Amino acid sequence: MSHANARLTPHGRLLLARRVIDDHRPVAHVAKELGVSRQCAHRWVARYRTEGAAGLADRSSRPHTQPTRTDPVTEARVLRTRAQLRVGPDAISDQTGVPARTVSRILQRHHMLPLVALDPLTGEQIRATRRSEHRYEHTEPGSLVHVDVKKLGRIPDGGGWRAHGRSEEVRGRGIGFDYVHACIDDHSRYAYAEILPDERGETCAAFFTRAAAAFAAAGITHIQRVMTDNAFSYRRSLAFGAAVAAVGARQKFIRPHCPWTNGKVERFNRTLGTEWAYRQVFTSNDARADALAPWLVRYNTTRPHHALGRQAPITRLPVTNVPAEYS
Repeated sequence: MSHANARLTPHGRLLLARRVIDDHRPVAHVAKELGVSRQCAHRWVARYRTEGAAGLADRSSRPHTQPTRTDPVTEARVLRTRAQLRVGPDAISDQTGVPARTVSRILQRHHMLPLVALDPLTGEQIRATRRSEHRYEHTEPGSLVHVDVKKLGRIPDGGGWRAHGRSEEVRGRGIGFDYVHACIDDHSRYAYAEILPDERGETCAAFFTRAAAAFAAAGITHIQRVMTDNAFSYRRSLAFGAAVAAVGARQKFIRPHCPWTNGKVERFNRTLGTEWAYRQVFTSNDARADALAPWLVRYNTTRPHHALGRQAPITRLPVTNVPAEYS
């Protein structure tokens, strides 16, 4: 896959080179057609002449040699000093003679945790950092699903402040909130969501039962694990625990105060807000609610997903269509 700033994919570069070499067309004309500079076009043509199609693949911008990079012996001395003294770059610089900026780059290169996350006596990690130790993806649908709730203010009839600007007439006080319950499969990113009036344990349990049925209709016939945050309605609710047990799954909880551990559903909530809830100005709460189901169908069936190689979630499931009654 090409890097984020590339104007042409490897296929586009091959097309450019063949138009110039095989069709004997001027480089300037082909470059203008494909939206790149003449210098860039000449570069791809030259690589194709000397290396063939393999020369059109993306390459690292790192230089072949780095004579000014800190040598491994010095890096080891910096890391050893950090482990022994548990001090910052300035103090390490005083001890080793290595410039503080260089020390910072060495620590970053070796993924050293900040001092604030470590026990000052033992050097062991005692505080969470805003990243998981391992980026993971379960290997089969249903192995793990993520569940969460997104809270949205209801829209007054006629539209709220997004439609009319902020004023006393459209403050919308007292009309309450919608609670968007979401469930997403870790492997396929297939998602199911409903708008419900609250987030009590019984409501969460009923939602999960319907979500499991929707997943089964889409080909995810067995859910093994259900990950949630530590909200009371998930951790302490007997109804929710029973709903999870009824489908043969077991509950998993994120580490306290580490919402990124449940990152897939948190990211889904952000996408849901950007592409559905706040995508357009709705003039009523019902209009926004009615737009959720069509958006979910598009999300599951046609919307490209970056983590799936720009494929839709449905491509990782054994069915080819989202059941309408669960969309």
